[in-house]
Amino acid sequence: MSASSSTTPQIIIQQEEKNPRGIPKALFISDVEEYVGGPDAAVEVVLSALQDALAKYRYMDTNLTQRRRGLEEKIPDIKKTLSMVEFLRDRREGRRAEASDVDDPGDSADIASENPAPVRTTFELADTLYAEAELEETDTVYLWLGANVMLSYKIPAAIELLKSKLEAANTTLNNSIEDLEFIREQMTVMEVNTARVYNWDVKRRRERREKERPIGEKSAET
Repeated sequence: MSASSSTTPQIIIQQEEKNPRGIPKALFISDVEEYVGGPDAAVEVVLSALQDALAKYRYMDTNLTQRRRGLEEKIPDIKKTLSMVEFLRDRREGRRAEASDVDDPGDSADIASENPAPVRTTFELADTLYAEAELEETDTVYLWLGANVMLSYKIPAAIELLKSKLEAANTTLNNSIEDLEFIREQMTVMEVNTARVYNWDVKRRRERREKERPIGEKSAET
């Protein structure tokens, strides 16, 4: 046994190449014997390193799957909130346009100052529980920001905030989907690597047993 084959090789599981979010690309083992360090090298350390790397990819897969589900629930809520705030804005702007189209300035002032009929709608109190409400004309809305925090915003500022949050959520969702596809490809590579190393070791052990068998047994079989 040479000195090089008895030395534990440096195990490189992942490449320096990474995806845009910094997830490393798995290294495909094309030549198992060279990778493990020679025909007499032990494979236990290599198999353990492969399993550890596979476990890390699975952990990332679990976290990203949870993030994706959370975003897929969050984005429709943001869209509904944005749609409602835009409805309130359009309602106010519609009354202003109606007042500006009146020829008599006195009538215009009357329309602008007249209290419009409130809008009847329903809002969600909890899952499957809704209540009726009347919405009066307003230039201010209250938005939940999370962690039991609610702040008031003027309608234009609220629309700008919601649009930015929607854009950020869509970007994060797209990145999460892309990362999940990338990670699952790396998991497949790791599983193939593990199978190749394991099968190579099984084949090597079988060949060793064949060489160690007495010549008489071999000739008897033939």
